[in-house]
Formats: sequence, C-alpha cells, structure tokens
Amino acid sequence: MGLGIARVIAHATYRSERELADRFGRQYQGDSDPLGKGGLFAIQSYLQHHARKLARRFDANTYVRLAQAIQSHDVGRGRGGVETALARYTDPALVIAVDSDRLYPLKNSQRLDQAMSGSDGVKVVHSPVGHDGFLVESGQLNAFMQEFERSL
Repeated sequence: MGLGIARVIAHATYRSERELADRFGRQYQGDSDPLGKGGLFAIQSYLQHHARKLARRFDANTYVRLAQAIQSHDVGRGRGGVETALARYTDPALVIAVDSDRLYPLKNSQRLDQAMSGSDGVKVVHSPVGHDGFLVESGQLNAFMQEFERSL
C-alpha cells in the first residue's frame, strides 16, 4: 500500500502538470461518477493502475534505499563543494536536460555545464511530459548521444 502511494506521488511529480491536464482533465473513468457515487476520475484510475503495477514487481525496501541514495548523494562532499569537484573532471561531458522537468530543472543542468570544462553546453530535450521526457523522447536523446559520440 505504502509503495503504491509513493508511486502515485512520484508519478504526479515525474509527469508535467500540462501533460496530465491535457491527457485526463477532469474526465470520469468510463461511465462512473466520482462525485460521491464511488467512481473515479480517469487520472485516479491511471495512477492507481501504475501504483499496483509497481507494488507487484518492486521491493519496497529497494525503493527506500534508492530514495536514500538519491537524497544523500553530494558530489561536492569532501571535495571542496560541487563546483570544485566538477571542475576536476576535464574529459568530454554530455549534459542533457528536459525542459519541462520539475525534478531536475534546467538550471541544475546549466550549473553542471558551467562547472565542467569538458561540457559543450546543455542539450535540451523538448517535451511536455516532465521528468519522464528522457524516456518518452528517446529520439531526441539518442540524437544528442550520437552527436556526442561522434565528437569523441
């Protein structure tokens, strides 16, 4: 149950507000009436489906550990701060951002790019779906990666 709730919250964050509004709006799920009659909004049904799907295939303890690793990671810890640590990396670097990503905003990618001498500007994936744009917009992502690989 808890893992499913975490997935609902995460999914609502990974996807952009615009995409969810365009895709689901205030539509009811099928012929059901969610307004006091036991039905669901389409977005509720979608999120619950993905919550059940994750809970069936993913161990909750692994999810907790991944979240802890993400939250505690700091490349600058013990290295003089983020910019100092990144400045030490001088090999070619590819920095890609999704323009509608709320988890990893473009400004964070720009910070990485500015700190690493081997980076040649932030490549921006244009996507209305938010953080999951890196999955949905694989064509744009692959093009940036192929261009980078050719430059090596």
